[in-house]
Amino acid sequence: MNVNGVSYRSIWPAEEGRRVEIIDQTRLPHEFVVVQLSNLAQTADAIRHMLVRGAPLIGATAAYGFCLGLHDASDDGALQQIADTLMACRPTAVNLRWAIQRMLAVLTPLPPSERIGAAYKEANAICEEDVATNKSIGNHGAGLLREIWERKGAGEPVNILTHCNAGWLATVDWGTALAPVFRAHLDGIPVHVWVDETRPRNQGAHLTAWELVSAGIDHHLIVDNGGGHLMQHGQVDICIVGTDRTAASGDVCNKIGTYLKALAAFDNQVPFYVALPGSTIDWGIIDGLGEIPIEERSQDEVLSVQGLHDGRVEKVRIAPAGTPAANPAFDVTPARLVTGLITERGICAANRDSLLALYPEHG
Repeated sequence: MNVNGVSYRSIWPAEEGRRVEIIDQTRLPHEFVVVQLSNLAQTADAIRHMLVRGAPLIGATAAYGFCLGLHDASDDGALQQIADTLMACRPTAVNLRWAIQRMLAVLTPLPPSERIGAAYKEANAICEEDVATNKSIGNHGAGLLREIWERKGAGEPVNILTHCNAGWLATVDWGTALAPVFRAHLDGIPVHVWVDETRPRNQGAHLTAWELVSAGIDHHLIVDNGGGHLMQHGQVDICIVGTDRTAASGDVCNKIGTYLKALAAFDNQVPFYVALPGSTIDWGIIDGLGEIPIEERSQDEVLSVQGLHDGRVEKVRIAPAGTPAANPAFDVTPARLVTGLITERGICAANRDSLLALYPEHG
């Protein structure tokens, strides 16, 4: 995607080939800062403290974490220590486990002397596959937007509501939930996006809005509680969100607040779609609500907000001293509330049989 006329991905190897560079997403939208990762500890910190976030990007970053960690030691013990360190960073996004297992499957059979080169090759492949996957998600999802646009007629834009950030910053490029929006915009379909601010970290206000500004796409930022009102008044044509883990049953885990949007969409007959790559499906989980681990993050994220003040990015407290906060980072939307799943292989209903029809290798 383009930033001020320059093409970027969210993660890439540094020019000298050893280190890896990322966009520090905690500094957006007011500061665009590129950070170099030089070792495993820095990579784990970037994932844990959300310099990188979004399930596909977490997986890609973890893959490069193997590359950086193997420079210190490449024996079997070191390989397992790298995997354990990365696995402990974030509990909910299944792409983290998926990427770690994929890297281990490639690297474990090799002699230690061959592991570094193979790690970079596999991490690069994961990134290239992610870009192709998300572009395909965009193509499939854009078909839905085109159908709505043609049905509305008279040049009316398609009004899309999204929650959190599932744009290119959440992946290596293109994004998941926003990929259909980017594709439709490039195809000349008029689109307008309702951007949930997405408390507590404001990924919608900070990241999704920044992406849409950069892409020149019409949008409005709304408070998290505004979506139901807009749906009641016919101002939302479709909801598209991303997911950090989807159960084989079609239950969807995404940023906290997604469940409430799905309920409002169901009550107002607004189609509610979830965009995801196949790597985000956890085939070992059937009951998403009961089985998907929900990350509980620091209460400081709820008790304070970050913004621009007098030209400086500052954090301010918004609650009284002595007030504690609870901060579950995700919730689970039952499959019965999901109109369909937009994947790189096509669009299907949110149930096991439909998913297996697209991914028969998991049957």
